[in-house]
Amino acid sequence: MTILKLNNINKYFGEGSSRVHVLKDVNFTAKKGELNLVLGPSGSGKSTFLTIAGGLQTPSSGNVQLENADIKSLSNKQRDSLRLNNIGFILQAYNLIPYLTVKEQFQLVDKVKKNHNLDKEALESLLKQLDIDELINKYPGELSGGQNQRVAIARALYTKPDMVLADEPTAALDSQRVLEVGKIFHDLAHKHNISVIIVTHDLRLTEFADNIYQIMDGKMTLNNKENIKEAQS
Repeated sequence: MTILKLNNINKYFGEGSSRVHVLKDVNFTAKKGELNLVLGPSGSGKSTFLTIAGGLQTPSSGNVQLENADIKSLSNKQRDSLRLNNIGFILQAYNLIPYLTVKEQFQLVDKVKKNHNLDKEALESLLKQLDIDELINKYPGELSGGQNQRVAIARALYTKPDMVLADEPTAALDSQRVLEVGKIFHDLAHKHNISVIIVTHDLRLTEFADNIYQIMDGKMTLNNKENIKEAQS
């Protein structure tokens, strides 16, 4: 089942001589039960693509359909509701509240979104799987970058979203953690019928992907694992 569709997306920033064409006629489709990887270097347009896919910003032209709804046709309140109830964001900045402990980060989510979150047992299992179950009383400032990254991943998955959008979720993780997180994302897609979209330059995640896209200078192409492996060798 298709959950997200981007049609002929263009995005410009700036005006006149400072105008930059960041995304160029991007077409993209994501289905539930699949993990899509979007590879590209810094400055290629990955993060802009992800924020447009999640309705955080609007394209200059083209349209975005999410859960069969045209995002342009929705009110701000409807967009906020769609993001809150259907999308889990994992951003590079972690976006953890610095004065709340790990445990309190999830309690805050419960106040904002009161229904359909993971139950206590499922959350404990997820925290243990990410090896952060003993950090629940720590503040973000007391954690390493990798630990904060894993807390951010857990918080995004806590709401049981239909779609997860992740921006460089393994940037602060060592190779062993990358394998563990990659497996979590793969299992989320395949076992829980969630659409997972990861934008990254981390080639270690390719083995977990169902579809691999590459974005370069704002242009997106669908690739495959064989071509990626050839490029690596």
